[in-house]
Amino acid sequence: MVTADCTKLVQPQLDQLLTGVVLLDASLTILFMNAAAETILDGSRKRLLGQPLFSLFSYSSLNPEVLQSALQEQQSVSDSDVSLVFADGQRITIEFIAQPLLGAQGQSQVLVELRQVDQIRRINHENSQQQQLSAAHAMIRGLAHEIKNPLGGLRGAAQLLASELPEPALREYTDLIINQADRLRNLVDRMLGSHHIPQRHSENIHALLERVWQLVSLSASSAIQWQRDYDPSLPELTMASDALEQALLNIVLNGCEAMGEQGVLTLRTRIIHQQTIYGNRYRHCALIVVQDNGPGIAPAVRDTLFYPMVSGRAGGTGLGLSIAQNVVHQHGGKIEVVSEPGHTEFLIYLPYLPSKVDTKADRVSELSKDGHYGD
Repeated sequence: MVTADCTKLVQPQLDQLLTGVVLLDASLTILFMNAAAETILDGSRKRLLGQPLFSLFSYSSLNPEVLQSALQEQQSVSDSDVSLVFADGQRITIEFIAQPLLGAQGQSQVLVELRQVDQIRRINHENSQQQQLSAAHAMIRGLAHEIKNPLGGLRGAAQLLASELPEPALREYTDLIINQADRLRNLVDRMLGSHHIPQRHSENIHALLERVWQLVSLSASSAIQWQRDYDPSLPELTMASDALEQALLNIVLNGCEAMGEQGVLTLRTRIIHQQTIYGNRYRHCALIVVQDNGPGIAPAVRDTLFYPMVSGRAGGTGLGLSIAQNVVHQHGGKIEVVSEPGHTEFLIYLPYLPSKVDTKADRVSELSKDGHYGD
């Protein structure tokens, strides 16, 4: 049995833990929290004690009824992937374990352990994304080779047949074969994407976003509201502007199509410092956020969203996001996606400067070049 008074006796010890500890009463109001919980919940003990836990969040993927049910049934519950969004828009991912307890007077309480896992999840996701991307490209390259060779033969045979046909009217059929062969070849080329890094030059990222906004706003529903929240302090970015414009155009169009006839689409830019992307550390990155308030991305396609030929909407080719990811990767950047009903964000990170990875292998290599290895 654990009482609320016991927490006072072990407060210094609990404050040494890296795991957040929160004690809740039957109404899920905070009775006690340690220092790690203050950090995770972004508030001091003085301010948060006496506050209902779920009043701290504008969104929680954890239903309060889960904790209420645990209290009633006297069963512990846990979840390794809980998304929490604070009132200021800050978003974290936590693991939690909740254990029902009895207070000093026999009242029901819940002891909750919290551990923030954003960074670990981000690293694991990046590793998984790289492996999936490599596997998908290898499969597509093999498939493209098997498709394009017979297509070339079919097209050549149709051209020879057309030259031998006595009646020009019959060439309508050979023209159809040639046109469809060309269409399939172009489709395969789009699936492969360009492996050549386009020529880059320095340009204002906001000028590029304005071109994207103008293009999409002409074709999108007039009921869609646009919000452009740009950070004017962003320096110019060295980029292949045409390729990057196409990538952003694909992402923005996806957001508009997801919302349908009405909604709010936000374009936001920020400067991010000391960002790690696929193991490379960059001093500064441009962050472009494309946010919509549509229904969210279906769980069935979320993990394969950037695969070629995978689409969450009827009639979609599934190439737009795959091409966008390829372009961003060519710029040394990455795309992250956060989605829930009513809120979807595509976060595009684009580094300003090339970075050398300071790994143990690199340090050993440098030492060996200088002749000091083994000193």
